[in-house]
Amino acid sequence: MPDSPHPYDRPSDPAKRHSAALTDGPDRAAARGMLKAIGFTDEDLAKPIVGVGTSWIETMPCNYNHRRLAESVKAGIRAAGGTPMEFGTISVSDGVSMGTEGMKASLISREVVADSIELVARGHLFDGVVCIFGCDKTGPGAAMALGRLDIPGLALYSGTIYPGIRSAAVGGNGSRDATVVTVYEAIGAYRAGKINLDELYEVENASCPGPGACGGQFTANTMSMVMEALGLSPAGLNEIPAEDPAKDDAARRAGEMVMRLVRDDVRPSTFVTRRSIDNAIAAVAATGGSTNAVLHLLAIAHEYGIPLAIDEFGTIADRTPIVADLQPGGRYTATHLYEAGGLALVFRELLAAGRIDGSAANVDGRTTAAIADAAVAADGQDVVVPFDRPLKPTGGLAILRGSLAPDCCVVKLAGHERRLHRGPARVFDSEGKCYAAVRDRRIVPGDVVVIRYEGPVGGPGMQEMLSVTAALTGEGLGDTVALITDGRFSGGTHGLMIGHVAPEAALGGPIGLVEEGDEIVIDVDAARIDLSVGADILEQRRGRWSAPLPRYRGGVMAKYAALVSSASEGAVTTGRRMATALQQSSSPEASRTFAETVITAG
Repeated sequence: MPDSPHPYDRPSDPAKRHSAALTDGPDRAAARGMLKAIGFTDEDLAKPIVGVGTSWIETMPCNYNHRRLAESVKAGIRAAGGTPMEFGTISVSDGVSMGTEGMKASLISREVVADSIELVARGHLFDGVVCIFGCDKTGPGAAMALGRLDIPGLALYSGTIYPGIRSAAVGGNGSRDATVVTVYEAIGAYRAGKINLDELYEVENASCPGPGACGGQFTANTMSMVMEALGLSPAGLNEIPAEDPAKDDAARRAGEMVMRLVRDDVRPSTFVTRRSIDNAIAAVAATGGSTNAVLHLLAIAHEYGIPLAIDEFGTIADRTPIVADLQPGGRYTATHLYEAGGLALVFRELLAAGRIDGSAANVDGRTTAAIADAAVAADGQDVVVPFDRPLKPTGGLAILRGSLAPDCCVVKLAGHERRLHRGPARVFDSEGKCYAAVRDRRIVPGDVVVIRYEGPVGGPGMQEMLSVTAALTGEGLGDTVALITDGRFSGGTHGLMIGHVAPEAALGGPIGLVEEGDEIVIDVDAARIDLSVGADILEQRRGRWSAPLPRYRGGVMAKYAALVSSASEGAVTTGRRMATALQQSSSPEASRTFAETVITAG
């Protein structure tokens, strides 16, 4: 019998479209030697190499099962003929850091997640990639990286936390199912004298019973749904709760699935199209999802080169009924949606109403229409209602413009009925100062709370205002005050809350000219938000205004502030502002030419 070919002479697997340059032939002996040092064999290195990225971290429950799920994903990849290589990226917990200076790092982490996945995949020439995501920014970060790389890949959500059970309803909608938002609202109730310390402690201990991301239709579960709607996550696998025994099998199936994508060279750009983005926006609107989805979908569209304007969110929401009764505006958690029949039920209603495109493709090989057709509702479920008997006739968000927000702002509509509010401004130049006023009960019914200098540049990082909004709700003011900010809100927020005001205060936006007691008018039906102050007075104020000193002079926070775009553009760090920064900081002609090219392209 002829001798078997030398390992250097074996023909490369056709699916090793990238990794062959890393592993094949005598010139790559050093690389192979290093990989053999940690257990990879000649047989392993002859197969397509698939990166398995996790954001495991010991600072939150949201991503705590990633190591376990990675083992199942890797088993699926091996079973389907690939070689997995696990790597890690970062995460910042919104829920844990909320109300502290640490919250400024959250949105910035989205860029670091995307950058790090991109760098590892490019640096190690992966043929494919699976991104396991959990806490809020890891999902959009993974989607952005997949768009930049455009190598075969998918994303798997590590799953929602189960709801906690408490003995008595505190705040919110009266449900006894507790989430982390319940704790924030209970803090407000305690400060208002409505509950005692023992009751607060009971809610704290009941709210988060184990691993998994925050349990309502808050940002993590909203973005999990978005990833399925975009086609980047296998339908039905994301919504399995983190601690459900079926989650490990889902992870294995994801590993097997990515190998089909690698073999057939099916790339993320196949799935993320304008129709799948529109489907994702409709799903957000139909479930009362987080307004952070606006920010993230703008950024994702940017990475895939798909034109998307912020006003289109309002257009889609206006024609989309709310069909899912989910917290924070409704009664149920993500676990209840899963038990009721899952996101496919939402797709089924939206497809029947003609509000989504059934031809959009999913990484599992099916179309959105096929996913909807396969939906099976649990007997007696009322989490998802028929489209012709919706919870509300229009979706859970709106885009407003006006003298206070010339470049737009985003208002969440689920969870309250008010569409018109007129009141005096209560002005705070940071979230911390506002929280102190709420804690000390200095906010009264009718007020319009303004929190500014918390935008992408001014914060930097657009920290969320859940501590403030939940405290207002806990004190019983959620239905009588409005809150406006150039920062953003947690997906757990409900009430008349308006974020992403642009231009932001730090860049000279009108929100920076508001003074205590100014009348502000919010008219959702007219899509307007206006400051009732004469133009001549505003011009005088503008003459006295000066830009604040940066809160950070160096490091990642300063770098982000220098590069980030407006919230109305997704707060991305690639594009026009980056090019401008390059022009201002570099004198060589080559840098100027590069910057001009980026401006033209982005």
